[in-house]
Amino acid sequence: MTVETDILIIGAGAAGLSAALAAHESGASVTIIEKQPRLGGTAAISGGIIWAPGNSQMTAHGLSDSREEAMAYFQSLSQGDIDDEVLASFVDEAPRALAFLEERDAASFSMLEGYPDYYLDRPGAKPEGGRALDNDLFDFSTLGEWADRIFEHGPAPRMMLRETPLGGGTGQIDPEEMERRTQGDLRGWGQALIGRMLKACLERGIEPMLGIDGHRLTIEKGRVTGARITKDGKEETWIARRGVILATGGFEWNEELKQTFLRGPLDAPASPPGNQGDGLKMAMAAGAGLGNMTSAWWVPTVSMPGVCWEGGEQRSMPVLIERTLPHSLLVNSSGRRFCNEANNYSALAGAFHFFDPATYSYPNLPAWLICDQQYLSRYPIAAHMPGDPLPEWIRSADSLDALGEKIGVDAAQLVKTVDRFNSHAGDATDPDFGRGTSEYDRFYGDRSRPGAAATLGPVDSAPYYAVEIRMGALGTNGGAKTNGQAQVLDLDGAPIPGLFAAGNVISCPTGGVYAGAGGTLGPALTFGHIAGRSAARLANDTGNQT
Repeated sequence: MTVETDILIIGAGAAGLSAALAAHESGASVTIIEKQPRLGGTAAISGGIIWAPGNSQMTAHGLSDSREEAMAYFQSLSQGDIDDEVLASFVDEAPRALAFLEERDAASFSMLEGYPDYYLDRPGAKPEGGRALDNDLFDFSTLGEWADRIFEHGPAPRMMLRETPLGGGTGQIDPEEMERRTQGDLRGWGQALIGRMLKACLERGIEPMLGIDGHRLTIEKGRVTGARITKDGKEETWIARRGVILATGGFEWNEELKQTFLRGPLDAPASPPGNQGDGLKMAMAAGAGLGNMTSAWWVPTVSMPGVCWEGGEQRSMPVLIERTLPHSLLVNSSGRRFCNEANNYSALAGAFHFFDPATYSYPNLPAWLICDQQYLSRYPIAAHMPGDPLPEWIRSADSLDALGEKIGVDAAQLVKTVDRFNSHAGDATDPDFGRGTSEYDRFYGDRSRPGAAATLGPVDSAPYYAVEIRMGALGTNGGAKTNGQAQVLDLDGAPIPGLFAAGNVISCPTGGVYAGAGGTLGPALTFGHIAGRSAARLANDTGNQT
């Protein structure tokens, strides 16, 4: 069987759904396929936050932002991996892309008030926040049978992120209101983001086709004309008259690609296991140039034995709040601290990826989160809540030296490290790494405590606990190079006719810079929008806009 469509979109995550809506509203027929039995990808299991400079919520709240400030912020952080033309396209189009979604009931955003950018010492940063947007609750019952076709990661989130400690809230909801949300299947986070976008697609007759694997592009006379797909075990050629949009996510689950490209270990990804680099391989086979291939949206993770994906793959959870709370610290295999534990999670990878040429190893991997009874009585660690029975993956001992021996860390050095940490943490200071000096450090801490005490407190109440921390990622962020119109570029920098891409399959418009909360989804939604619009408007036989 041969399917013909104006635009074939491969991948039904945030970028793919955004592209589908933009292409449809630009007058093109759209077919969107997804190889997994569920859609939404990494976005569906994420917090769903969108980072977008100059968004309409900032204006509504009386906060200022400008193109110049946003550009300066990224350029001050660039390590040579940002293309200014592509960056400018993101900065200019992000507010319009989000407005497009909201105007079509495909999104409903509210500001994460007070959530600062991640690099507050850089020009153009916003310490007062405003660029990070949360998703309002969405009624999943309106999706019918499609409600069960979206990726989930544990129980459905019944809160908006801004109501939780991750977004600056208390995490407390009136029981009657929570019951209403549960009975009505109201969801927040990435579930709300994907749910709304999916509903908007369905209302326009765009039904994602699941369990269909696109694995090779078809090219005629130098132009991408469609793709070879596998459906029900049979291979078919599907024709895309105006173009193909790759939106397949990253390659963080592909061991060969990780070994080939990444700068350091990534052995516990926090994303769904379908992110195998399919789109990247298709783009490479079509002659695409590559960019930013050594980087990822890094995040420390914890893996709980027995918590697996449907296919049996180990699930890993991001460690966002746990390492920032008082009465805790991170140590390496030598029992030494090696970073400001409360630093932003993506940048923190630089410390985890330190390579010691003397031992020819990564001494900070794995690391250990060390905490005490004060911590465990007050704060959660991953899925473990205060008062829960102690799981095997949380090691415990009545003394620090016994804990060090149990986890294979230099026990004497661990005692020295904690003693030094405690000597300053009692006064809420950290002369070694400056933990607690930044507003961002304190945002994820215990904000019932003043100043740096929100993140600093002595580890001195037995028993003591340790949790293994590995290096994961929300996704990789290197891939096919594009221009500002989301056209994939060849090795000489020229557009490959008929080929567009968005999301983690491309060289991210912001390079390796995770600007703030939502720094992944902001570019993905924006370039999905650009790709859908560009593919719909570009003539079949030229790389010029009509």
